Amino acid sequence: MQEVEVHESRILRHHVKIGGLACSFCVSTIKKALSGVKGVKNVSVSLVHEEALVEYDPALIEPWEIDEVLIKLGYTVRDPKKLMSFEEEEAEVIREKRRLIIAGIIVGISLSMMVSMWIGMKKWWFPYAMFFLALLMVFVFGWPILKMAYYSLRRGILNQHVLMEFAAFSGIAGGLLGYVFPEFPRADFFAVSIFVTGYHILSGYTSLLVRTKSSQAVRRLLSLQPPTARVVVEGEERIVPVERLKKGDIVKVKPGETIPVDGVVVQGESGVNESIVTGESLPVEKKLEDEVISGSINLTGALLIEVTRVGEESFLYRVAKYVEEARALKPSILQLVDRILKYYVPFVIFFAVLGFIVWTVGLWILTGEPDIKKAIYASLAALVMGYPCALGMSTPLAMIRGGGEAAIRGILMRSGEAFQVFKDVKKVVLDKTGTLTEGEPEIAEIRVFEGNERYLLALAASLENNSEHPIARAIIKEAERKRVSIREADNFRSMAGFGVEGVIDGKKVVIGSVRLMEEKGVDVSDFIDDIKEMEEKGQTVVLMAVNGRLIGVMGITDRIRPDARDAIEEMKRLGLQPVMLTGDDERVGRAVAEKLGIKEVIANVLPEQKAEHIRMLQREGYRVAMVGDGINDAPALMQADVGVAIGSGTDIAIESADIIIIGSRLSALLDAYNIAKMSYNKTKQNLAIAFSFNGIGVPLAVMGIVHPIWAMMAMVASVSLVLFNSFATRLLQV
Repeated sequence: MQEVEVHESRILRHHVKIGGLACSFCVSTIKKALSGVKGVKNVSVSLVHEEALVEYDPALIEPWEIDEVLIKLGYTVRDPKKLMSFEEEEAEVIREKRRLIIAGIIVGISLSMMVSMWIGMKKWWFPYAMFFLALLMVFVFGWPILKMAYYSLRRGILNQHVLMEFAAFSGIAGGLLGYVFPEFPRADFFAVSIFVTGYHILSGYTSLLVRTKSSQAVRRLLSLQPPTARVVVEGEERIVPVERLKKGDIVKVKPGETIPVDGVVVQGESGVNESIVTGESLPVEKKLEDEVISGSINLTGALLIEVTRVGEESFLYRVAKYVEEARALKPSILQLVDRILKYYVPFVIFFAVLGFIVWTVGLWILTGEPDIKKAIYASLAALVMGYPCALGMSTPLAMIRGGGEAAIRGILMRSGEAFQVFKDVKKVVLDKTGTLTEGEPEIAEIRVFEGNERYLLALAASLENNSEHPIARAIIKEAERKRVSIREADNFRSMAGFGVEGVIDGKKVVIGSVRLMEEKGVDVSDFIDDIKEMEEKGQTVVLMAVNGRLIGVMGITDRIRPDARDAIEEMKRLGLQPVMLTGDDERVGRAVAEKLGIKEVIANVLPEQKAEHIRMLQREGYRVAMVGDGINDAPALMQADVGVAIGSGTDIAIESADIIIIGSRLSALLDAYNIAKMSYNKTKQNLAIAFSFNGIGVPLAVMGIVHPIWAMMAMVASVSLVLFNSFATRLLQV
C-alpha cells in the first residue's frame, strides 16, 4: 500500500483500495472499526472511489494490521496504485452472480411452496424443506454476510449486515418455535430468513455490478492507447512498443488507425474522431502543428506526429492518475444521511424490542394475558421493515451512476461537492484565453511608428523568446514565418499581467500594456486612437518601446472556440449567468463577449486577482463555478464553489479542479451540470422512497399491523424501487 510521512507530527498515511463496499453503512462500519484501533488517528472512506485514507502512528500500529481489520470485517484490500484488471473485475462479478443465481433458485423454490400453501396445496414436508433451505441460505450462501455481521458486532458496530442477520435468525427462531407451538407458521418464518438473505445478496450484487460498469467506463477510456506505434527513423518505418517512445520521435498513423501518442502534427491533414475521449461526435480536422490525443481515431489521411508527451506525462496516464488519486468530498446531503445512519440501526432494534414488550408486558398489564405470537410477529416485522439497505444505497449509488455517465462523455467528476453544489451555481466565470478561445493567439495587425515592421518584429521576438506566455509564442511564430532573425536579450524581466523588458544590442526594449508604458514613462498619447481602434476589433494590443519611445503596436487575436457561442446560449437557457474573466482591456473583452452573447465582463484582471473576483461574487450571495485551463487559474478554481478545468490545460489547473473536461469541448460543461443535477435529484427521490418505507413501516410493524411476510415484501419493494430509480437505463443495458 502507499504510505506518506507527515514529518511535523510523525503520522503516516495508509492509502488502500477496498472491495465489497455496498452502501453508506459499509463506510460507517469501516470508520467506526478503524477509529477504535489503537494508533489510528483519522479515517476517511470514499464509497464512490472504494478507498480509504488512514492516518496512523507507526509506533503503535503497522499498515498490515490496518488491512487485517478490514479483511476481518469481510472486505478485500489492495494497493491503490494497481488498477484492478478488467478480467479481475469480471471474475468478481461472475463469482457473485453465481452466488446470486443459486440464492435466487432457493428463493424461487421457497416462494413456490409459500404460494402452494396460500392456495391450499399444503404438504406435510414443506416446513422441513423450508427449514433446510433457510439454513442453506443463511449459513452457506450468506456466509460472507454472516462473517461481516459477526466481526462488526464484535467491535460494537451495528450496521446493515447485523440488522439483516437479526432478521434472519429471528425468522429461524420463530420457525423453530413452531415445532413447539403449532400456532406459529413455521414455513412463513423460515421464508423470511430465506428472502431477507436472498435480497441482501441481490442488493450487494447490484451495487457491485453498477460500480464495476462505472469503473470500466473510465477504464475503457484509459485502455484506448494501442500497445505499439509505427516510428519513422531516417525514412524507414519501425513498429515499437509505445512505452519505448521518446519525446521528439516521429510516429506515422494511417487512416483508420488509433493514434498511439500525444503529439503535434508535423505532416499531413486528416479528420480525427475524438468522440471516445471527448464525447464530441463530429470529426475534428487536424493539420500542421495541431495537437492530437492518444486514443483518438485517424479517419481520412495519413499523419506524421511528433511525440510531445510520454509515460506518466501522457494524457491517458494523467487521467488514470486523477481517477486513482481523486477524493470524493462528502457533500452535505451525504453527511446528513451518515448522521441518520449512525442512529438508524439502534432505532430499529429499539422498536423491535419495544414491539415485543408492548405485546407481552404491555398487553399483560392491560388485559392480564400477553400475546407471545403477536409479540414475535411485531419484533420480526420491525426488523425486516427496518432493513436499511435501501436507505444506505439511496445516496451514493445515484452519484456512482452519475460519475459513470460523466466518464462515458469524457468528464471526470473528481469531487462529491460537484454533485451537491453544481445544481445551485448561478454564475459561471469563464477565463477568456484558452477557455472561450482556442488559446493559440496570432498577430492580426502591426502598426509601425518608427523604423519598419521587420525591425520591430525582430526586437519583439528576441525579447519574447525568453517568455512562455501565449502572446510571446504568437510573436515568435510570426517572426519565424517572416524569417526574421532572433537575437539574445540581456537583463530580461517579466512582469505578470503587464509585459516584459530587457536589453537587446544595448537598447532598452519594453513590450506590454498601456499601463506598463505609462509606468515606464513612455508617452502614448499620440497613438491612443490607433490603440482604441484595434481594441474595438477585439484585438489585444501589445505596445513596444525602445529607449523610452513608442515605436509600434501589435494587435493579437485568438480564435473563439467553435462551440463556445452555442455553449453560452445553452448556459443561459439553463438559468446560468456566464461571466467572462480576462486580463485584457475592457474594450477587447467586450468585443469578444459581444460575439459570444456574454453581457458581464470582468476585465484588466491580473493573475493574482482572479481568486479575489470569485470571492467578490460569492460575497454577493452567488454560488460560482470557475472554468479555466492555465496555471494562473488554479487559485480561482480552488476558490470557486465548483472548479472546472479544461483537460488540455496545465497539470496545476487540473489538480485544482472538481471537474475535468477531457479535451477542449466547452459544451461538456453543460453535460457535467446536467449529470450533477440529475444525480442530486435521483438522490432526493431515493431518500424519499427509503424513508417512506422504513419510516412508516417500522412503527406499523410494532403496532402489529404488518405481518412479517408483508414486511418482507415491503422491504423488497423499497430496495427494488431505489435500484430501479437509480439505474433503470443502466440495468437494461447490462
